[in-house]
Amino acid sequence: MVGSEVPSSPTVPSVSSDVASKSAPPVNEDIPVSVAAPSEQAIRHFRTGNAWWCVRILWDIALPAAILFSGLSARLRNLAFRLGRKWYFGLCIYLVLFGLVTYSVSWPLDYYQGFVRPHAYGLSNQTFGKWFSDSLKELAVAGVLGVLFLWVPYLLLRKSPRRAWLYAGLAMVPIYFFVQLAEPVLIAPLFNQFTSLQDKALETKILALADRAGIHGSRIYEVNKSVDTRTVNAYVTGFLGTKRIVLWDTALQKLNEHELLFVMGHEMGHYVLNHVIKGILFLSGLTLLAFFLIHRTTTFVIARAGGRFGVTRLDDIASLPLILSLMGIAALVLSPIGFAYSRHLEHEADRFGLEITRYNHSAATGFVRLQEENLSVPRPGLFYTITRGTHPSIGQRIDFFNTYKPWKQGKPLKYGALFQTGAQPEGGK
Repeated sequence: MVGSEVPSSPTVPSVSSDVASKSAPPVNEDIPVSVAAPSEQAIRHFRTGNAWWCVRILWDIALPAAILFSGLSARLRNLAFRLGRKWYFGLCIYLVLFGLVTYSVSWPLDYYQGFVRPHAYGLSNQTFGKWFSDSLKELAVAGVLGVLFLWVPYLLLRKSPRRAWLYAGLAMVPIYFFVQLAEPVLIAPLFNQFTSLQDKALETKILALADRAGIHGSRIYEVNKSVDTRTVNAYVTGFLGTKRIVLWDTALQKLNEHELLFVMGHEMGHYVLNHVIKGILFLSGLTLLAFFLIHRTTTFVIARAGGRFGVTRLDDIASLPLILSLMGIAALVLSPIGFAYSRHLEHEADRFGLEITRYNHSAATGFVRLQEENLSVPRPGLFYTITRGTHPSIGQRIDFFNTYKPWKQGKPLKYGALFQTGAQPEGGK
């Protein structure tokens, strides 16, 4: 992805946030771009966002724990198995009941964070009806995925309680790949409309860039995110036959041609450098480690206190809230490792985008514009970077865009060998 939420830096001229022209004006790509100071509104958004992030972390750990220790999970299990009779159907009914309980109890917090707060900062175009229907769709998708896959770890716990964490962790690899394969064609279209790129002149230039990157027959889509948000983004998604690059229509409205071409070069970098596969494999490794830690902890907790809340075996579906609470803690501990790897992949995609376009100035102005539109703070500090930073900060990225020009110094390009022969994009000499 291109976008990142990010905060504070010395000031200097910024780029106007007015809607960008479709074609890029002539520009000297060697001109450095200064990192703009964040607005007061952006700083407020950042600070309150950190506070609400803390609230959410605590809530996602505390709510399942409350459901477990109150005995509600055991009561839901008893009801589910009375209705379902057989093990699998009882498990599915429990998931539905548990999902409805957590959705209902979390609804006020979700409503504030997902609807009220973005509107308060002018970042959302979403109607309440659209937000509410999307939240129900998310609940339904989570339920379907749970029914499809959650039986796997619980069956493994029944068959091999000591090594279930290992087998379940290994099983997550194909599951992650399946979800990545299905997401662009089965899940994402439930929430937004995806179409081929409407600007055919821009599409021709993007496809020429894709050919130079060695991506033939590539799929470029635009999505109508403007019904939901005023923020700007683009991303690469999918796997095998469903892989595609997606531009938000807000990016098409607010970035000029050269800025968009750099964004596409960045996303093509993810594609060519196999970042989707690498990311899934890295996530699978972290998941395996998390499962091991959770296995050791849940075994101890159930042995010591399980009888108090009606769960005496880990392969009992009523143990799910305990596992979810511990997953929340494990995610808090392990996410900084995953985020550091994500920042590395994003940095390399930036390098690829610069090398294939040489649009340094346009890359930087595009991120100044992204900072303005997304209410980001360009230098957020170490704590934010470690705990929440999936991308390098906007300030770091603009600094890199200003200075990374090996072609000017007669140095080899890191990814030059991957490029097909073809004309260098105009303005990128």
